[in-house]
Amino acid sequence: MAYIDYYKTLGVSKTASEADIKKAYRKLARKHHPDLNPNDKLAEKKFKEINEANEVLSNPENRKKYDKYGEHWQHAEEYEKAKQQEQYQQNYQGSSGGYSEEDFSDFFGNMFGGRASTGSSRQVKFRGQDFNAELQLDLKDVYTSHKRTLTVNNKNIRITIPAGIENGQTIKIKGHGGKGVNGGPNGDLYIQFSVLNHSKFKRDKDNLYVTIDLDLYKALLGGEFMVDTFNGKVKLNIKPETQNGTQVKLKGKGFTKYKKEDQFGDLYITYQIKIPTDLSEKEKTLIKELQKLR
Repeated sequence: MAYIDYYKTLGVSKTASEADIKKAYRKLARKHHPDLNPNDKLAEKKFKEINEANEVLSNPENRKKYDKYGEHWQHAEEYEKAKQQEQYQQNYQGSSGGYSEEDFSDFFGNMFGGRASTGSSRQVKFRGQDFNAELQLDLKDVYTSHKRTLTVNNKNIRITIPAGIENGQTIKIKGHGGKGVNGGPNGDLYIQFSVLNHSKFKRDKDNLYVTIDLDLYKALLGGEFMVDTFNGKVKLNIKPETQNGTQVKLKGKGFTKYKKEDQFGDLYITYQIKIPTDLSEKEKTLIKELQKLR
């Protein structure tokens, strides 16, 4: 495995903060995203390298291992266990000495098919690396379940995105991470969803909230009023003498429940009474007469 300098890939220093790494990744990911560079193999390759670097450096534990073990960081725990076992055997047998850099090289050399070690010839199976990816969607995209193809590590993966998934939620795709070593199991793919809301509705899990303007006369006298829901319009009956800030609930007109495409939360509507402006002289006169009656 050729050594890849992940810091160089993201254009940051080894002392870069988590915020610096995140900022650099997002900037480069936007620049080299395949959707913005169709049929550009170089951009596609660069995009994959950027994602690989971010998967390692954005995770504090993985970054620590990478800083110490370089391209072998995925197998740091196995090396540490082997080191502890060797030290235990040495102490038990009364031997002296410790693990050296040569032992370190022998360990990984044997693992990846290099020279054999002087110890046991048994090959140890190692689980593959877990991959992390971020998928950005619009709120309307997760109102219903749909399928999408992702490209991870040069492989196309067809996944079903369940309806009602939330911003920041992570799902695991088992076995779609890095390939195992010596017949070990593959790692898993973790996808974090970034759900952007460009609608006028505020979402809280499967409930939606919206504020609508209601004219003064409709609020005073009542009547019918058409309002938008997330999925079409409905007719409301406004009660006479409706007060500013009144909230009504439309049952089942909210957002889709997670993985339950036939079930929905509620929609909460708050009325904001709009005071008329630019009154005519006749209107002012009538309002003054109404004031006298009150």
